[in-house]
Amino acid sequence: MEQVLTMPEALKIIAGALMIAFAALGAAIGNSNLFAKYIEGITRQPEARGTLFGQSMIVFGLLEALPIIGIACGILILFEII
Repeated sequence: MEQVLTMPEALKIIAGALMIAFAALGAAIGNSNLFAKYIEGITRQPEARGTLFGQSMIVFGLLEALPIIGIACGILILFEII
């Protein structure tokens, strides 16, 4: 016999999927902007390459933190842990 989802269950699945999708999309946009500006900074001032690299990696880590949390929450919602 096939399983029938109620409206709250279906909405919970949609919410989890959207949370994962938007977290990944936000990370992709943020990372592309970060590294575009990093390359632009290196082309303008090649001697600041080391400083820019270190700062870019710190910002990259911060940019990745929120999407990882969003994806984890989406997975928790999808597997009905929350």
